[in-house]
Amino acid sequence: MSGGLPCGTRNFSYAADMAIFRTKTHWALLIIGLIVLFTAPLYLSVYWLGVVNLIGITIIAATGLNLLTGYCGQLSVGHAGFIAVGAFTSAVLTSRLELPFLVALPAAGLLAGGIGIIFGVASLRVKGFYLAISTIAAQIIIIWVINHLSITGGFLGMSVPRAEIFGITFRSPQSLFFLIMIAAVIVIFFAKNLARTRIGRAFVAVRDNDLAAEVMGINLFRYKLVAFFIGCFLAGIAGSLTAHWIGFVSTEHFSITDSILYVGMIIIGGAGTTLGPILGAVAIRLLQQGVTYISTPLAGIDWLPPGFTAGLAPFTFGLVIVLFLVLEPRGLAHRWNLFKASYRLWPFSY
Repeated sequence: MSGGLPCGTRNFSYAADMAIFRTKTHWALLIIGLIVLFTAPLYLSVYWLGVVNLIGITIIAATGLNLLTGYCGQLSVGHAGFIAVGAFTSAVLTSRLELPFLVALPAAGLLAGGIGIIFGVASLRVKGFYLAISTIAAQIIIIWVINHLSITGGFLGMSVPRAEIFGITFRSPQSLFFLIMIAAVIVIFFAKNLARTRIGRAFVAVRDNDLAAEVMGINLFRYKLVAFFIGCFLAGIAGSLTAHWIGFVSTEHFSITDSILYVGMIIIGGAGTTLGPILGAVAIRLLQQGVTYISTPLAGIDWLPPGFTAGLAPFTFGLVIVLFLVLEPRGLAHRWNLFKASYRLWPFSY
């Protein structure tokens, strides 16, 4: 014993215990992971680089939904609508008004966050199933408005210029990869730190029991709206990156199916964890690629029922969601934590 603390804890501090990366091994793995990530354009084909770019944008959007639903407990099934707000805001600002991308990107997030606050007011009166219905209504209203505005191109959509920063134009998948991944890393770091702040702890309290949270002095009005703003702000950022990545935006890119897909991502990955949206986005996007790969040869088989390959993707997605809800309701992040714990305690049982 030394100074009243057990042996080996002489350098213990609260800051060290709360640090994201606590050991040299953690820092080494982080550096190796970043090196592998940012050298991906050297060894990935153009096709798979496009898939990785899509995963990066999806992680940003799913992280926003996770902060809103996973941490604060405000179920949103209209997330794609707020992504559409960000996409069309960035498209209009850069194409119609010829503003720079560095202005359009935060403006897209701010407008999506502001609209999220408007629809988030409903969360003060309703919750659960009724809140989910109100967010579906939000998506329907948003898409209807976009389709009936001439400045957005209406039902036809509109072209979007490539993103440009300090004279550097992001045209190729390789250059877009760095833009998207830098944004994704910043968003993940932001979400991880937010979850450990007073705001993050208030979100969890509201999610677990909003009545008890209010009795403890947490302002439900403030924190629910903050959650909606942050979640929709990140959705707007993802929408802006999507618009400049594709080069064209249409409301067909932001369907209710996509909103359900994002909810499925945080279920599969693990709601209420920073790692969950990452694992969920990777799992769902790779699952989509696998289904597409399988569907191509199956389309040529005559004895399969009509529409079999067209319905294979939603069937597979639904089946995976059901299996996770039954077998691993806490998602892949929980399974990863169990693996880390068993690794640390090996050869002892856990």
